[in-house]
Amino acid sequence: MAAGGTAEAASRAASCERGATVWLTGLPSAGKTTLAFALAERLRAEGHKVEVLDGDEIREFLSRGLGFTREDRHANVTRIGFVAEKLAGHGVKVLAPVIAPYADSRAAVRELHAAKGTEFLEVHVATPVELCAERDVKGLYARQAAGEISGLTGVDDPYEAPADPELRIQTRGREVADSAAELHAFLTQRGLA
Repeated sequence: MAAGGTAEAASRAASCERGATVWLTGLPSAGKTTLAFALAERLRAEGHKVEVLDGDEIREFLSRGLGFTREDRHANVTRIGFVAEKLAGHGVKVLAPVIAPYADSRAAVRELHAAKGTEFLEVHVATPVELCAERDVKGLYARQAAGEISGLTGVDDPYEAPADPELRIQTRGREVADSAAELHAFLTQRGLA
Protein backbone atom coordinates (compact mmCIF):
# COMPACT_ATOMS: atom_id res chain seq x y z
CA MET A 1 0.00 0.00 0.00
CA ALA A 2 1.31 3.46 -0.85
CA ALA A 3 2.30 5.81 1.95
CA GLY A 4 -0.57 8.13 1.01
CA GLY A 5 -3.06 5.27 1.35
CA THR A 6 -1.65 4.34 4.75
CA ALA A 7 -1.95 7.92 6.00
CA GLU A 8 -5.51 8.17 4.68
CA ALA A 9 -6.47 4.90 6.39
CA ALA A 10 -4.90 6.08 9.66
CA SER A 11 -6.78 9.39 9.41
CA ARG A 12 -10.06 7.56 8.76
CA ALA A 13 -9.45 5.23 11.71
CA ALA A 14 -8.70 8.20 13.98
CA SER A 15 -11.92 9.95 12.92
CA CYS A 16 -13.89 6.79 13.73
CA GLU A 17 -12.47 6.78 17.26
CA ARG A 18 -13.21 10.45 18.01
CA GLY A 19 -16.37 11.10 19.94
CA ALA A 20 -18.45 14.25 19.70
CA THR A 21 -21.95 15.48 20.34
CA VAL A 22 -23.80 16.86 17.34
CA TRP A 23 -26.78 18.72 18.80
CA LEU A 24 -29.53 19.23 16.21
CA THR A 25 -31.90 21.92 17.41
CA GLY A 26 -34.95 23.29 15.66
CA LEU A 27 -38.72 23.57 15.74
CA PRO A 28 -41.05 20.57 16.05
CA SER A 29 -41.25 18.80 12.65
CA ALA A 30 -38.14 20.64 11.39
CA GLY A 31 -36.59 17.33 10.33
CA LYS A 32 -34.06 16.93 13.16
CA THR A 33 -34.70 13.26 13.88
CA THR A 34 -35.01 12.29 10.22
CA LEU A 35 -31.70 14.00 9.52
CA ALA A 36 -30.04 12.39 12.55
CA PHE A 37 -31.05 8.87 11.51
CA ALA A 38 -29.95 9.44 7.90
CA LEU A 39 -26.55 10.66 9.08
CA ALA A 40 -26.26 7.87 11.65
CA GLU A 41 -26.75 5.25 8.95
CA ARG A 42 -23.99 6.77 6.84
CA LEU A 43 -21.57 7.11 9.76
CA ARG A 44 -22.17 3.53 10.91
CA ALA A 45 -21.48 2.30 7.37
CA GLU A 46 -18.10 4.06 7.62
CA GLY A 47 -17.26 2.30 10.89
CA HIS A 48 -18.20 4.97 13.45
CA LYS A 49 -19.83 4.21 16.77
CA VAL A 50 -23.03 6.26 16.68
CA GLU A 51 -25.91 6.81 19.06
CA VAL A 52 -29.02 8.87 18.35
CA LEU A 53 -30.51 10.40 21.49
CA ASP A 54 -33.98 11.24 20.19
CA GLY A 55 -35.65 13.87 22.34
CA ASP A 56 -39.02 12.07 22.25
CA GLU A 57 -37.52 8.75 23.38
CA ILE A 58 -35.56 10.43 26.16
CA ARG A 59 -38.74 12.13 27.39
CA GLU A 60 -40.43 8.74 27.56
CA PHE A 61 -37.65 6.90 29.38
CA LEU A 62 -35.26 9.32 31.09
CA SER A 63 -37.44 12.37 31.64
CA ARG A 64 -40.81 10.77 32.27
CA GLY A 65 -42.85 12.97 34.55
CA LEU A 66 -41.36 16.23 33.32
CA GLY A 67 -43.80 18.71 31.84
CA PHE A 68 -43.22 21.53 29.42
CA THR A 69 -42.52 24.43 31.76
CA ARG A 70 -39.29 26.30 31.13
CA GLU A 71 -37.73 24.56 34.15
CA ASP A 72 -38.82 21.09 33.01
CA ARG A 73 -37.61 21.70 29.47
CA HIS A 74 -34.26 22.85 30.87
CA ALA A 75 -34.02 19.71 33.04
CA ASN A 76 -34.81 17.51 30.03
CA VAL A 77 -32.19 19.20 27.83
CA THR A 78 -29.46 19.05 30.46
CA ARG A 79 -30.20 15.37 31.15
CA ILE A 80 -29.82 14.61 27.45
CA GLY A 81 -26.64 16.69 27.42
CA PHE A 82 -25.22 14.74 30.35
CA VAL A 83 -25.83 11.39 28.65
CA ALA A 84 -24.50 12.74 25.33
CA GLU A 85 -21.25 13.90 26.94
CA LYS A 86 -20.73 10.56 28.68
CA LEU A 87 -21.11 8.69 25.39
CA ALA A 88 -19.09 11.18 23.34
CA GLY A 89 -16.34 11.05 25.95
CA HIS A 90 -16.01 7.33 25.14
CA GLY A 91 -15.60 7.75 21.39
CA VAL A 92 -19.25 7.71 20.30
CA LYS A 93 -20.65 10.13 17.75
CA VAL A 94 -23.80 11.29 19.52
CA LEU A 95 -26.53 12.79 17.38
CA ALA A 96 -29.05 14.59 19.58
CA PRO A 97 -32.14 15.76 17.68
CA VAL A 98 -33.73 17.80 20.45
CA ILE A 99 -35.87 20.94 20.15
CA ALA A 100 -34.02 22.55 23.10
CA PRO A 101 -35.89 25.84 22.70
CA TYR A 102 -33.87 27.97 25.11
CA ALA A 103 -30.39 29.31 24.43
CA ASP A 104 -29.37 29.05 28.09
CA SER A 105 -30.16 25.32 28.18
CA ARG A 106 -28.07 24.69 25.07
CA ALA A 107 -25.29 26.83 26.56
CA ALA A 108 -25.36 24.70 29.74
CA VAL A 109 -24.89 21.55 27.63
CA ARG A 110 -22.06 23.20 25.69
CA GLU A 111 -20.37 24.21 28.97
CA LEU A 112 -20.65 20.68 30.34
CA HIS A 113 -18.92 19.36 27.24
CA ALA A 114 -16.23 22.06 27.40
CA ALA A 115 -15.52 21.27 31.07
CA LYS A 116 -14.88 17.63 30.12
CA GLY A 117 -12.93 18.47 26.95
CA THR A 118 -15.58 16.82 24.77
CA GLU A 119 -16.43 18.24 21.36
CA PHE A 120 -19.89 19.79 21.04
CA LEU A 121 -21.30 21.01 17.74
CA GLU A 122 -24.58 22.88 17.59
CA VAL A 123 -26.48 22.43 14.33
CA HIS A 124 -29.56 24.55 13.72
CA VAL A 125 -32.04 22.72 11.51
CA ALA A 126 -33.58 25.93 10.21
CA THR A 127 -37.01 25.06 8.91
CA PRO A 128 -39.63 27.85 8.80
CA VAL A 129 -42.58 27.34 11.13
CA GLU A 130 -44.97 27.34 8.15
CA LEU A 131 -43.19 24.34 6.63
CA CYS A 132 -43.05 22.59 10.01
CA ALA A 133 -46.81 23.10 10.34
CA GLU A 134 -47.31 21.57 6.87
CA ARG A 135 -45.22 18.54 7.79
CA ASP A 136 -46.82 18.27 11.26
CA VAL A 137 -45.36 14.81 11.77
CA LYS A 138 -46.97 14.36 15.21
CA GLY A 139 -50.10 16.43 14.65
CA LEU A 140 -48.98 19.03 17.19
CA TYR A 141 -49.61 22.07 15.00
CA ALA A 142 -53.12 20.87 14.16
CA ARG A 143 -53.86 20.18 17.83
CA GLN A 144 -52.56 23.62 18.80
CA ALA A 145 -54.65 25.30 16.08
CA ALA A 146 -57.72 23.41 17.35
CA GLY A 147 -57.07 24.64 20.90
CA GLU A 148 -56.36 21.15 22.21
CA ILE A 149 -52.84 21.98 23.37
CA SER A 150 -50.86 25.09 24.22
CA GLY A 151 -47.20 25.80 24.73
CA LEU A 152 -46.13 24.61 21.26
CA THR A 153 -42.57 25.70 20.65
CA GLY A 154 -42.35 28.32 17.94
CA VAL A 155 -46.09 29.02 17.95
CA ASP A 156 -47.28 30.01 21.42
CA ASP A 157 -44.08 29.21 23.32
CA PRO A 158 -40.69 30.70 22.42
CA TYR A 159 -37.95 29.12 20.35
CA GLU A 160 -34.65 30.94 20.68
CA ALA A 161 -32.83 30.10 17.47
CA PRO A 162 -29.06 29.77 17.87
CA ALA A 163 -27.32 33.06 17.10
CA ASP A 164 -24.04 31.44 16.09
CA PRO A 165 -24.28 27.66 15.63
CA GLU A 166 -21.40 25.71 14.15
CA LEU A 167 -23.71 24.89 11.23
CA ARG A 168 -27.12 26.09 10.07
CA ILE A 169 -28.92 23.78 7.65
CA GLN A 170 -31.74 25.26 5.57
CA THR A 171 -34.19 22.44 4.80
CA ARG A 172 -36.81 24.19 2.67
CA GLY A 173 -36.90 22.63 -0.80
CA ARG A 174 -34.19 20.07 0.00
CA GLU A 175 -34.18 16.30 0.20
CA VAL A 176 -33.11 14.66 3.46
CA ALA A 177 -30.15 13.07 1.67
CA ASP A 178 -28.89 16.53 0.64
CA SER A 179 -29.09 17.86 4.19
CA ALA A 180 -27.42 14.71 5.54
CA ALA A 181 -24.64 15.09 2.95
CA GLU A 182 -24.11 18.71 4.01
CA LEU A 183 -23.83 17.67 7.66
CA HIS A 184 -21.52 14.78 6.78
CA ALA A 185 -19.26 17.13 4.79
CA PHE A 186 -19.16 19.48 7.78
CA LEU A 187 -18.13 16.61 10.09
CA THR A 188 -15.49 15.54 7.58
CA GLN A 189 -14.03 19.07 7.63
CA ARG A 190 -13.87 18.81 11.44
CA GLY A 191 -12.06 15.45 11.23
CA LEU A 192 -15.04 13.58 12.64
CA ALA A 193 -16.13 11.64 9.53
